[in-house]
Amino acid sequence: MNSYRIDGINGPIVTVRGATELQIMEMVYVGVKRLVGEVIGVDSEKTTIQVYEDTAGLYPREPVEATGSPMSIALGPGILGNIFDGIEKPLSSFAEQAGAFITKGVSVPPLDEKKQWDVTVTVKPGDVLSGGEVYAECDETQAVRHRLLVPPQQHGRVVFAVPGGAYRLNDCIVRLEDDFGNLFELTLCQRWPIRTARPMRERLLPLVPLLSGQRIIDAMFPIAKGGAAVIPGGFGTGKTVLQHQLAKWCDADIIVYVGCGERGNEMTQALTEFSELKDPRTGRPLLERTVLIANTSNMPVAAREASIYTGITFAEYYRDMGYHVAMMADSTSRWAEALREISGRLEEMPADEGYPAYLPSRLSEFYERAGRCITLGGAEGSVTVIGAVSPQGSDFSEPVTQNSKRFTRCFWGLDKALAYARHFPSVNWNTSYSEYADTLGAWYAEHIAPDFMACRSRISALLAEEARLMEIVKLIGSQVLPDEQKLVIEIARVIRTGFLQQDALNETDSYAPPEKHYRMMKSILKVYDQSVSLIERQIPVSEIIKTGCLERLIKMKFSVPNDELGRFDELDAENEKALSAVG
Repeated sequence: MNSYRIDGINGPIVTVRGATELQIMEMVYVGVKRLVGEVIGVDSEKTTIQVYEDTAGLYPREPVEATGSPMSIALGPGILGNIFDGIEKPLSSFAEQAGAFITKGVSVPPLDEKKQWDVTVTVKPGDVLSGGEVYAECDETQAVRHRLLVPPQQHGRVVFAVPGGAYRLNDCIVRLEDDFGNLFELTLCQRWPIRTARPMRERLLPLVPLLSGQRIIDAMFPIAKGGAAVIPGGFGTGKTVLQHQLAKWCDADIIVYVGCGERGNEMTQALTEFSELKDPRTGRPLLERTVLIANTSNMPVAAREASIYTGITFAEYYRDMGYHVAMMADSTSRWAEALREISGRLEEMPADEGYPAYLPSRLSEFYERAGRCITLGGAEGSVTVIGAVSPQGSDFSEPVTQNSKRFTRCFWGLDKALAYARHFPSVNWNTSYSEYADTLGAWYAEHIAPDFMACRSRISALLAEEARLMEIVKLIGSQVLPDEQKLVIEIARVIRTGFLQQDALNETDSYAPPEKHYRMMKSILKVYDQSVSLIERQIPVSEIIKTGCLERLIKMKFSVPNDELGRFDELDAENEKALSAVG
């Protein structure tokens, strides 16, 4: 490969003077320590490279070596349970080789090349394979079966296949011959450029919900498998905790968690918690079906920009195996700040708040890689993307939040006032929305209850009515309201504290199935309907409150276990008896 010389260094930006044969998005090695970089600008006078490692100590006239290929990552068994930085450097292996601090230029294979995997080969000589089809399998962890896929761009007839047994990552498992006589060796590993979406056969409509066990999400603002959601919230509103809850309880097969530009102590906490969490499905460590990408705020800024592309490529790889993948990006604001810093060093014209003019297009490229599809191999898989945004001062009008709303159909706005009142999840039900609710209605009607969405609509209407009444209460007080409106405020209080509020540390309330969501909504609405009929008979709200029905509704999330939903019948009967006595 050709070699060139460094002419200028500006933070993570390195320039090479004169015309070169380097191509846009080509991966290069910079300096005598062979720092990983990527070409981001080419003209007749200079070539611009962004370096993914710390450039301190780099000097002009040091070599720049071309590779002839785009920035790519290794895909194969060994990804799950591992912790990488933004360009797939395994941090645990780094710690063993270089100590507690990342050393520049240290070359460590992203996946363990010495470990042997018990491989089952599923093809034989003479079989014809095309891109995306399975040619071998192995147990990556006790929770996930890793399916080895033919790279999308390759096809041919099997001319050689090893018998099943123990093999290393780079051992040849299958050899293909195409129509022109070219031979391709298939190992346990393949490489894929992170900025290129992996192909699919057919994109499917988002008709199946991603169930998380969080009532305000599953019942009020659901997200579909293959959908995209954004969680904006200021400091301390619970974005990271909510993403941890989603990662632990959602019914995805694989979890990809990207800590993009977060503080080091926060990422340490996340890594510690994920290693200690037990998978509700298997009872084993949740890390067995999770891959973590840790790119903290003190790591090189260019690697932070690449980290979400690395994460989404991991997600697409497991989607192509037929798995449903949930990707958590925490947070896209730090990723956008990395774009802004690199753009400033390139002396590009800034747009809103200094962000580059191409911020919307980069966000759209990222979120559009989510989706539910039929893979090239004929399986069904999905990638669901949930991105957190950290707007300064909880200002949702800033560019990252506004542009994220353009490309996502689910908006879970976190409220600082709710967080300070210890109401978690602090999702504001008046500003949040989900455009998937209508398309998911048929699934809820078939699998939960025919009137599930009708109950959801009534609950939403009561909350909206309470918001309108509270504006009046702030001006003139609640004493002047008629009993019908006082009842709305009381029932809305039950909905807020008894239904929407959820305790992540309580064994019963941390997760609730959708069947329980439905029964809780039905119980609340039954009491409301009975109370309305009592008020029409001139019975005051104070008498209804004295029956204790509202307090029983607030406590039902704790008093009714998830596996004993029949106790809702007892609760409804008790409430009906108490209200009938008042009547």
